[in-house]
Amino acid sequence: MTEETPETEEQLAPYKIEEARSSRSRCRTCRRKIDKGKLRLGVLLEGPYGTGYLWHHLTCAAKRRADDVEAAYEERAWEPDLEVPPIEELRKLREKAEEAKKNKIDPPYAERAPSDRSKCKHCDEKIEKGAYRVVLLREIRFGNQVRGMPINVHPRCVAAELRAEDCLVELEGFEEAVRTNTPNFGDEDAVELFAQIGELE
Repeated sequence: MTEETPETEEQLAPYKIEEARSSRSRCRTCRRKIDKGKLRLGVLLEGPYGTGYLWHHLTCAAKRRADDVEAAYEERAWEPDLEVPPIEELRKLREKAEEAKKNKIDPPYAERAPSDRSKCKHCDEKIEKGAYRVVLLREIRFGNQVRGMPINVHPRCVAAELRAEDCLVELEGFEEAVRTNTPNFGDEDAVELFAQIGELE
């Protein structure tokens, strides 16, 4: 269940904050490796194969598992000589994450490219700065899991991308969804964008 945990089950506390002892553990929140020396939060789990900690970057836990972080801080679940950030700092991370989630826009939507660094995922050509780009969802598989990954495409490539087998955006209701999901989208913008998109049938 867990790595590098010498304590017996009777000694395991519900939470543990420590510096990662190696780079072998992975954060259960972001799924990335926890580098050696980085602060991590362990949440005790009793499972069919024993009892142990599920590890999270402390900063990731602050954004997605705030109740666990608060409980760990209340219990002072770290060694006395370990320097941990103030709880107020972690609460700010949570607030920022909640604000970002609240303002998150679901595809499909359109926007002006803020730079010329993005490429169209359909034709692989550069999307010019200031030009319209349409954000769609493409199916990505991780083992048995299926997720939607946002992709940027030229307006002229939208029709072909919507017909792709791995596109998760439906053709039916597409125009209405784009109008609804695109912030500050006026009538003139809509006319220009859908003229660039062209016929979808």
